[in-house]
Amino acid sequence: MDNKRIATLTLDDGRSIELPILSGTLGPDVVDMRALSKLGVFTYDPAFFATASCTSAITFIDGDAGLLYYRGYPIEQLAEKSDFLEVCYLLLNGELPSAVQKEEFRSIITHHTMVHDQLARFFNGFRRDAHPMAVMVGVVGALSAFYHDSLDINNPQHREISAHRLLAKVPTLAAMAYKYNVGEPFIYPKNKFSYVENFMYMMFGTPAEDYVPNPILVRALERIFILHADHEQNASTSTVRLAGSSGANPFACVASGIAALWGPAHGGANEAALKMLEEIGDVSRVKEYVQGVKDKKYKLMGFGHRVYKNMDPRASVMRSTCYEVLKELKLENNKLFQLAMELEKTALSDPYFIERKLYPNVDFYSGIVLRAIGIPTNMFTVIFALARTIGWVSQWNEMIADADHKIGRPRQLYMGEVKRDFVALEKR
Repeated sequence: MDNKRIATLTLDDGRSIELPILSGTLGPDVVDMRALSKLGVFTYDPAFFATASCTSAITFIDGDAGLLYYRGYPIEQLAEKSDFLEVCYLLLNGELPSAVQKEEFRSIITHHTMVHDQLARFFNGFRRDAHPMAVMVGVVGALSAFYHDSLDINNPQHREISAHRLLAKVPTLAAMAYKYNVGEPFIYPKNKFSYVENFMYMMFGTPAEDYVPNPILVRALERIFILHADHEQNASTSTVRLAGSSGANPFACVASGIAALWGPAHGGANEAALKMLEEIGDVSRVKEYVQGVKDKKYKLMGFGHRVYKNMDPRASVMRSTCYEVLKELKLENNKLFQLAMELEKTALSDPYFIERKLYPNVDFYSGIVLRAIGIPTNMFTVIFALARTIGWVSQWNEMIADADHKIGRPRQLYMGEVKRDFVALEKR
């Protein structure tokens, strides 16, 4: 029995075409529009809101139900029970590692954390006050100039080596970008530390004294990394895939993802939420600000999400983490935190926000956690890029491994001038 399902499109001139309806393992059905070119027409979908640009088995989001799965595993379970490198292995390879595989993977990443000494000198070309994201775009792209021995993208072993190098070296470069910005000496990685401990050591350590990682803060940052590791086909991931579709090397592709993430509409949400809290300034102004939001005078940052029409599944994890960090640092009475909690309480009890499902998202809490840990605001998006590197690499690798992948080439609806003949300068 033929269970093939089709949608029929009929144009106003009477021509019609049958389009296959495809089903994934989860999520809505998809109409395969590729055959439209036979009619000489194509679809118009600005920002690709209703277009699947690829098939993928990495991440699944159901925004209405508030679900986020990595390779089928709910994000809440991974954030609670796993660690970042284990999640990285999962995203890259499709399955959770065995104990032997996990240790081997950890060892490989740990022993790739150093960067070429000449790359360290590359930082001297930037102004000291350059934004760390500007530096990251440059230095991550420059990796291809230092590690060009494994850049055959059609060779699975080369892709694996490049993935390992990116995962291992981006934290080192991120910490170096911070140290360069504040005028402190670079701190080189130590193999005795875990992945997250190592990053914190390179960020906050100094040659003057030993650095002792705080396990509560390490675990908090580990959760932030896990929660931000991948998020389906967002702007930066789509950029990485589009760049990669041309055959560009993985370092250049990830640099393009960092550039896309730098946009305030994408990677700057937690920074924007923190700035909003600073602008409110005091708990006594919360009700006034909330009313201003309803009157369209102010924007409520850190609430609601373009994808999640219900509760952001990452938010509850980040909320409890926020409490843990502030308790550990004895900051429960911190003015900013008290302000955030009052804003959360006020908004969640107001019918205006309840009806619109404007719940606190992961960015509302992560900015507070990062600030408490000691990470400056201009490094927030760098932390995001560090965490998302594994998602970009996994998505890039999945695309390149697909034998049917083609160079991306979106179409357009042309609204410019029709054909015009050139007029000589003296006659214009």
